[in-house]
Amino acid sequence: MSRAEIPAQNAEKNETTTPKLSAGETWRALYAHFRPHRGLVALGAVFALVGAVTGLMQPLAAKELVDRLSQDESITGILIALTALVVLGTVIEATGGYILSRTAESVVLAARRTLIGRLLRLKLPEMERSQPGDLMSRISSDTTLLRAVTTQSIVAAGTGGLTAVATVVMMGMMDMVLLGVTLGVIVLIGGCVGLVMPKIAQAATRSQEAVGEISTRLERAFGAFRTLKASGAEERETAIIGAAAEDAWRHGVRSAKWESVAWSSVGLAVQVSFLAVLGIGGARVASGAISVSTLVAFLLFLFYLIDPVSKLVEAATQYQEGSAAIARIVEAERLETEQTERTGRTAPAEKTGQTGPAASVAFENVSFRYREDLPPVHHGVSFEVPGAGMTAFVGPSGAGKTTVFGLIERFYEADGGRILIDGRDVRDWPTAELRASIGYVEQDAPVLAGTLRENLVFASPDATDEQIHEVLVRARLDALVDRLPEGLDTVVGHRGSKLSGGERQRVAIARALLRRPRLLLLDEATSQLDAVNEMALRDVVAEVSREVTVLVVAHRLSTVTLADRIVVMDAGRVRAVGTHQELVAGDPLYGELAATQFLATVPENAA
Repeated sequence: MSRAEIPAQNAEKNETTTPKLSAGETWRALYAHFRPHRGLVALGAVFALVGAVTGLMQPLAAKELVDRLSQDESITGILIALTALVVLGTVIEATGGYILSRTAESVVLAARRTLIGRLLRLKLPEMERSQPGDLMSRISSDTTLLRAVTTQSIVAAGTGGLTAVATVVMMGMMDMVLLGVTLGVIVLIGGCVGLVMPKIAQAATRSQEAVGEISTRLERAFGAFRTLKASGAEERETAIIGAAAEDAWRHGVRSAKWESVAWSSVGLAVQVSFLAVLGIGGARVASGAISVSTLVAFLLFLFYLIDPVSKLVEAATQYQEGSAAIARIVEAERLETEQTERTGRTAPAEKTGQTGPAASVAFENVSFRYREDLPPVHHGVSFEVPGAGMTAFVGPSGAGKTTVFGLIERFYEADGGRILIDGRDVRDWPTAELRASIGYVEQDAPVLAGTLRENLVFASPDATDEQIHEVLVRARLDALVDRLPEGLDTVVGHRGSKLSGGERQRVAIARALLRRPRLLLLDEATSQLDAVNEMALRDVVAEVSREVTVLVVAHRLSTVTLADRIVVMDAGRVRAVGTHQELVAGDPLYGELAATQFLATVPENAA
C-alpha cells in the first residue's frame, strides 16, 4: 500500500465511525460539561461585562476630552478618569480571564475523570471492537478542546454579543449615517466569514480523527516492539505512522487556512469600515452635520468594536473545533459499559482459609458467538463441576475452551442456556461480587508496568506482607525477589519486559493466589515454565484444589493427568467427560490428543 493510499483509507474509516451530531445534540453535550461550573463561568462573565463597560466609557471620555480642548478648558480630570478607566478595565478583565481559565481546566479535568472511569468499565466486546490508541486520544487531545469551547467561547459569545450591541447603540446615538456605513461593510464581509465556518469544523474533525489514528498506530507498534524489530518493520511502521501524521498535518493546515480567512475578513471589515467612516465622516464634519469630537469618538467606538466582533468570530471557530471533539467524546460515552454495583470492599482472606467454600460450576446447554457475523463458538455446551478439585479442559484449537472462562467471568454474555455458579445464574450475580470470588490467570499472563509488588497486589490491594511472602514461596518467586536489586519494589518494565516469560506466568499465578479465590481459572498458566518450576506449581495447584475449585485449560499431559475430571471439547461441544484412564480407553479424540499433542508423560503419569 502506498503512503498516499493510507490517509485516504483512514479518512474513509473515520468518516464511518465518528457520529454526526445535530446542533442541539452538540449544545446539550457541551452544557453537560459546562453545567457543574456554571456559577464560576457566570462570575467570569460578570467580570468580562464590567470590563467591557469600562471600555465603552473610554470613547465618551475621549469625546469630552476633545470638546474641552476645543474650548480651552482644563483636561486634568478627564485624563485622570480616562487613565483610571483603562487601569480598572485591565484589572477586571484579567481577573475574569483567570476565573474562566481556571474553570476551563476544571471542565477538562472533570471530563477526563468521567471518560477514564467510563472507558475502564467498558464491556469487553466493546473494547475489542475499538482501537485503544484512539480511545486514549479521546481522553487526551479531544478533551483538551473542551477547555476553550465550554468556557471562553461561551462567555466570549455572550459578552461579545452584548458588548457589540451596546457599542452599536452608542454609535447610533452619535450618528446613524456613519453607523449604517459601518454595519453595511461588516454584514457584507461577515457573511463571507459565515461561509467558511463549516469548513473549519470539517477540517477540525478530520484532524482529530487523524490524531487518534496516530495514537492507535503507536499503541500497536509499542505493544509488539520486539516483534516489530525482529521483523525489520521499523521503516514500514514509520511510513504508516508518518502517513497518519501527515494526514493530521494536512487537515490542521486546512483548518488554519480557513481560520486565517475568517480572521483576515474581520480585519478587512474593520479597515474598510474605518476608511469609509473617515471619508464620509470627514465630509459630514466639513458640512457641519457632526462635530470633530463626535467623529473621533465614533472612530474610537469603531476600533473598540473590533474586540467584541473578534470574540464572536473566535467563539464561532472554537465552537466548530470543539463540536468535532464533542462528537468523538459522545461516541466514547455511548459505548456500552458494565454495571458497577458493589457489595462492599473485598479484602484478601486470612491465612486460615478462603473467603468461602469452593464454588460449583455448571453449564447448561450454553450457546455463544462473539458477533452476529461470526460462526458460533459454543453449541449447547453442558458440564458440571460440583466443587473443590481440579477440572481440566482439553481439545483442539478453536474448540471453545478459553471461551468457557470468558463466559464464567461474564466478559461475554451467553446467547442461550445458563451458566451457574453455586447454583445461581451468573446473570443474577452482581458483577463485582462474582469476580471477587474468582482468580483468573490469562493465557498470555499479562504483567503491568510498575513494581513487582504493585503487580502482586493488583487484585488484592489490602494484602499483608505475610500473605505476599506466602504466595511468593508457593509460586517459586522468592528466589527471584531475593536477587532483584530493590526486591518487591523493583520496576518490572513495560508489560513486564524485564521478566522472562516463565517469571511473568509465575507473577500472574501468585497474583491470582493472593486473591484467595473460591474458583481459580488457569488458562495455559504453566506453558512457559521450565520442568522444575512446572512440577512445583503443579503441586501448588494440586494443594489449592483441595479447598478451591480449579478449572484449567492445558495441553501438557503432566498437568491434565492430575485433574479429578477432564472435559473434552471439540468444535464447540462437550464430547466426553471422565478421568484420564477412562478417556484414553473410551474417547478416540482424547486418545489421539494424548498421543500427539501433549508433551511426553513422566513415568508416574503413565501408570
